[in-house]
Amino acid sequence: MIYPVTVYGDPLLRKVAQPIDNDFEGLKELIDNMFETMYHSEGVGLAAPQIGKSLRIFVVDASSAADEDEPELDGFKKAFINPEILERTGDHWVMNEGCLSLPEIREDISRPEHVKIKYLDENLEEHIEEYGGFAARVIQHEYDHLDGVLLIDYLSPLRKRILKSKLNAISKGKVNTSYRIVLPGKSKLV
Repeated sequence: MIYPVTVYGDPLLRKVAQPIDNDFEGLKELIDNMFETMYHSEGVGLAAPQIGKSLRIFVVDASSAADEDEPELDGFKKAFINPEILERTGDHWVMNEGCLSLPEIREDISRPEHVKIKYLDENLEEHIEEYGGFAARVIQHEYDHLDGVLLIDYLSPLRKRILKSKLNAISKGKVNTSYRIVLPGKSKLV
């Protein structure tokens, strides 16, 4: 099932998501649907709040970004359940990021180069792993969604003011996407 994407302006995107219980019904189906939605929307990551669910889970598949500089991305497809970032280390580096919940907005965002994360996989087995480069960036971006943080929160006040009309347009559904969206506070699909 392909979910519509929740866009900027919906209060759910600003809430801290709730942990998933060990007896959560339909976990495998949720993960499969999140991957399907992510692929349909041409994303490399998707967090549950972006599909209207206040749950601490996100999925990533950055294998399409694998190249000679980052061969470790080949096959990098995972679900992160109840993740906890333990450390962010290394130099900050800037990369242009986009977000399915902020269509038509791309901004240069500075993030630490490395991340150490504890999480449960789709079988509810615990892992502690370290990632660097693009994988670390995607993980940090999706993790932010679980804490109600959006990439625009990293921008200067001036840049936010410049984007204000675009953000207002997104919240009203006046945006072009290749995927379905849900307008803030409504069940109406666009």
